[in-house]
Amino acid sequence: MPWREEDIEIDFYKSSGPGGQKKNTTESSVRVRHLPTGIVVIATESRSQHRNKAAALEELERRLELRNRRRTPRIPTRQSRASKARRLDEKKKVGEKKRLRRSPGDE
Repeated sequence: MPWREEDIEIDFYKSSGPGGQKKNTTESSVRVRHLPTGIVVIATESRSQHRNKAAALEELERRLELRNRRRTPRIPTRQSRASKARRLDEKKKVGEKKRLRRSPGDE
């Protein structure tokens, strides 16, 4: 577990949406808050409170791991001579097209 028990707050509540009387009467939805980071995870998929709690804690663990993952630094590369030439050729073509669109009095 990447979190401590005192760092999370778990709330149970009645979920909304389709599902009928059973869903409207049971407090099966789970909201897990990670207090240090402010991450909130909600699970309402199942009618079982235990399954929703397990799903919410798994999602919280996934989000915390994603947040703490170190990104590999980008290695800057030089632009090749051919790609630079292609880009400049394309710019010349666009400039020529715009020049031809001008009215004769603008020149």
